[in-house]
Amino acid sequence: MTIFLPARTPDVRSRMTTAYAEACTRFLQQLVSTPSPPGQEANLARRVVQEMQRLGFRDVHIDQVGNVIGWLGPQTGPILLVDTHLDTPFVGNPASWEMDPFGGVIEGDRLWGLGSADAKGPLAAMIYGLGMLAPHAETLPGRILVIAVVQEIPAEGLALRASLEALGIHPDWALIAKPTEMRLVRGHRGRMEIRLSTFGRSAHAAMPEQGENALYAAARLVFGIELLGMSLMSDPVLGSGSIAITRFTSHSNARNAIPDRCDMIIDRRVTLGETASRVLAELDALIQREGVRAEAHIARYQQNTHTGYKLAADAYYPAWVLSEDHPLLQQAVASLDRSLGHKPEVGIWRFSSDGVYTMGLAGIPTIGFGPGRCQLSHAPNEFISLSHLHRSIPLYADLARDLLYGLLRK
Repeated sequence: MTIFLPARTPDVRSRMTTAYAEACTRFLQQLVSTPSPPGQEANLARRVVQEMQRLGFRDVHIDQVGNVIGWLGPQTGPILLVDTHLDTPFVGNPASWEMDPFGGVIEGDRLWGLGSADAKGPLAAMIYGLGMLAPHAETLPGRILVIAVVQEIPAEGLALRASLEALGIHPDWALIAKPTEMRLVRGHRGRMEIRLSTFGRSAHAAMPEQGENALYAAARLVFGIELLGMSLMSDPVLGSGSIAITRFTSHSNARNAIPDRCDMIIDRRVTLGETASRVLAELDALIQREGVRAEAHIARYQQNTHTGYKLAADAYYPAWVLSEDHPLLQQAVASLDRSLGHKPEVGIWRFSSDGVYTMGLAGIPTIGFGPGRCQLSHAPNEFISLSHLHRSIPLYADLARDLLYGLLRK
């Protein structure tokens, strides 16, 4: 394909001053200092709305779902969706943090705090980067739709889908702002959350032979699940699927009673070619082989957002990958090549994102880009490099403009 890169107006790029970068840093510190676990993103959403309005986005608001929505560009035309999320995990054990997780402390080139890399750093850089286009946005050949979603961590794609369906629009392309270490990302494995339960018969623990211990049945399956993880399907781009037990609970009516049920939560990462029915069939075969009473089914996600909107769906999120020769990816590579002075690496994410909806379900061509290290996501002592944060600001402006001009050029 022929790559078209428009001239970049000095007026836009001249906005990337030291003062502008420092303002983005202060904004990120405010984001980090505002706790936003799933279901509690209201304060953060309001702060993001304020900053987007100040930077010149139009029609900025919090919608009924609880997501922040804003626009750049003309009132009509093709749509580039730029998406990220507001929520972070819960802190967990505070003793595992060397820095205050909500402090936004700066030490050298690092800004520390929960969500600094995933995804409040990319959120801040994306807003400031696209904000550079605001004074000239009406001259763009298409529209930029920014959505910062709630509850992406427990149910990626669900809140985004709700907002897009409420708007009645189907974006033409999507750019997801999450940590990529300044690479481009073109896909990732999908995810299933599975509840596996074993069943027994309760009895007094002094007479265990009178009962049937559901915990012992579960133990047999645990070993089988570990072995199953060694023989899962693999894809040449996304790699193999994976399986991990993340929660384990036994149920009995007393501490001296035999448990009659055990529940396991399984995180199953699915690669291309793996379907929900195949995954459940593998577990059913394991249950039959071990000869235990058990059943496995896809877990149901259900939680209200901070606005009271009810999010609910089966916890199945498909794998996706954009082909290497797709025009969206080729145009993005050319844009970053010009901006960085070298061709960016192109890879995949190990974790999941809203791409499970945009590309996995809706078929919207999707790529990912952002500052921050993926390995720090959901981990204690999370930080982001300020040099990468600042470098990525104009890259978001370049990417958005180049994608719209390049993809829409006749």
